[in-house]
Amino acid sequence: MKRRNFLKAIGAGAVAAVAAPAGAMAARNRPSLRYIRPPGSHDEETFLSKCINCGQCGEVCPNRCIKFFGLQNGASSIGTPYIKAREKACILCMKCGDVCPTGAIPKIKREAKAVIEGVKMGHAVVDRELCLSWQGKTCGVCYRACPLADVAIRVGRLEQPHVLNDCVGCGLCERTCIQMPQAIRIVPNHGTGNG
Repeated sequence: MKRRNFLKAIGAGAVAAVAAPAGAMAARNRPSLRYIRPPGSHDEETFLSKCINCGQCGEVCPNRCIKFFGLQNGASSIGTPYIKAREKACILCMKCGDVCPTGAIPKIKREAKAVIEGVKMGHAVVDRELCLSWQGKTCGVCYRACPLADVAIRVGRLEQPHVLNDCVGCGLCERTCIQMPQAIRIVPNHGTGNG
């Protein structure tokens, strides 16, 4: 996190603490966003204890999908990296783990087996009521976007998507879904939010 942004976040937090009633402050500290952590990140508690908010993961990300929390996800998340798949998904380049100085995002080789074993960002879920292929119209966009096609997702008749156990939750399926709202969404493994 850049120093200027850090100071802004601290200043905004101080103003909010003085201005907000206790109930509103408690609500602000509860995670409310649906997000995923960078690929390979530890469980939420371990991740938060190891992440030093250096910002290197976001700087190295070639897809520019890694963002950093301000106050919107509670005080414990300030400056930590996150990804909102619908806005910009992870391409599983695994560069973020290569530069993480603390191991909050462990190094994982960019090989299918290593990624499947080491990355558990979340899991895709299909809403059959919204999915065009499940409504009788061939689509298959999510399948073609998946970097682990036939391993994480397969398609049936009319390209109906079936998410498999090896889905790592990168979010490329959610990002490319042409439905509004999206018919396939990533349910984060850290279990926060529903947004």
